[in-house]
Amino acid sequence: MTDALGPRPRIGLFATCLVDFFRPDVGFAAARLIERAGGEVIVAEPTCCGQPAWNSGHRREAADLARRVVAAFAGVDTLVVPSGSCAGMIARHYPELLDDDPVYAAPARDLAGRTRELAAWLSDDRGWRPEGVHFNGTVTQHDACAGLRELGVRDQPRALLRAVAGLTLSESVNCAECCGFGGTFCVKYPEISTRMVDDKIRGIVESGADTVVAGDLGCLLNIAGRLARAGHAIEARHFAEIVAGMAEGPGIGDSEASWR
Repeated sequence: MTDALGPRPRIGLFATCLVDFFRPDVGFAAARLIERAGGEVIVAEPTCCGQPAWNSGHRREAADLARRVVAAFAGVDTLVVPSGSCAGMIARHYPELLDDDPVYAAPARDLAGRTRELAAWLSDDRGWRPEGVHFNGTVTQHDACAGLRELGVRDQPRALLRAVAGLTLSESVNCAECCGFGGTFCVKYPEISTRMVDDKIRGIVESGADTVVAGDLGCLLNIAGRLARAGHAIEARHFAEIVAGMAEGPGIGDSEASWR
């Protein structure tokens, strides 16, 4: 596809299985943002990136899923992911996971080098900022572990959020601390996970924000569920929903799909 500036880059959108199952609006918001930043959106049949299996030691199952992802997005210029953890899995762990596969080792390394977390792609690669988008509220950013520590995603979502008219960004003192989700960690160690998310929401409440945002839906589901159980009227949203101007509906904490 071309526009007045020439061919538009083919951008694969890996929406993630959590988005597909629990919050499809995040996928639609990501697609809208990719198009606004000049990309042509390429989607594939939804699948898991393989991270839960990989983290649990099930290498064969993780490798099978990785091959599906590599094959599905072989022809894109860049693979964009609205999740730091899934982007980190593809960009950092696929080369190791498939390093002994004679067919997929090289394509896995190639795709890893072309994989970007959504905020990083918008801000760093495209230099894009939202225009004509309004959000009336005070927002605090949760820095999800994988995005921050594996991919260096911190300033990019904040730059995008600060460009939204009417939005006030208020930092929480523990914005970079883990929320306790950690994929299967919250299932294996529920008491520790609960203590961690309780610490997290104390920081969110003290920030004075009425909305907490992040770039990983797993974190947001965990935080939203705990906020709801504690009786806090604080919404949880993926940053893409706000930046794309798609924050009119209920927040994650108000959704029937949220973990309670």
